[in-house]
Amino acid sequence: MTKGPGAPAAAHPGRPAAAVPPAPGIWNIANMLTMLRLLLVPVFVALLFADGGHDPKWRSVAWASFAIAMITDLFDGELARRKGLVTDFGKIADPIADKAIMGSALIGLSVLGDLPWWVTAVILARELGITLMRFWVIRYGVIPASRGGKLKTLTQGIAVGMYVLVLTGWLASARAVLMGLAVLLTVGTAVDYVAQALRLRREGLAAERAGR
Repeated sequence: MTKGPGAPAAAHPGRPAAAVPPAPGIWNIANMLTMLRLLLVPVFVALLFADGGHDPKWRSVAWASFAIAMITDLFDGELARRKGLVTDFGKIADPIADKAIMGSALIGLSVLGDLPWWVTAVILARELGITLMRFWVIRYGVIPASRGGKLKTLTQGIAVGMYVLVLTGWLASARAVLMGLAVLLTVGTAVDYVAQALRLRREGLAAERAGR
């Protein structure tokens, strides 16, 4: 008897049915690293401003907490993809945690007078703008992170970390140069992402018109 198109396929004798892997729970190692990064934000801010905000010892401890947060950022997303631990919570919390730790560091350093406000404004405006732009074109597709974007994130993390420390001499000059490079990468990758978004939206609109 011929089965209808909606009927399930007959199982082959002796062959086990394919098991559907269960959805990952929220309490997995990748999400726990993301939550740790979120918890480190207020800890980092408290350490950064401890004893007036300019004590080298407290700033070193603040740097250690910032470094731990940056290290978790390197591992949580990779673990989620490799181990099949991608969850809706992780998709939302991971970028929030990234921007929270970086934003708090930039604003804190500017409040303390260690980093020009225009640098903080450029970086934060770029991050917020690109995030909003991703939502603007999400119905047409996802803009993947580029190599330039990953290099920007790494450069920003190292530069900001160096500003958290109390440095003098050539190290202070080196961090200023590195921050300048981070700003250039920030602006350059923003232009590239905008071009990708406009192209993605244009192609999406063309496909919608063709499908009518």
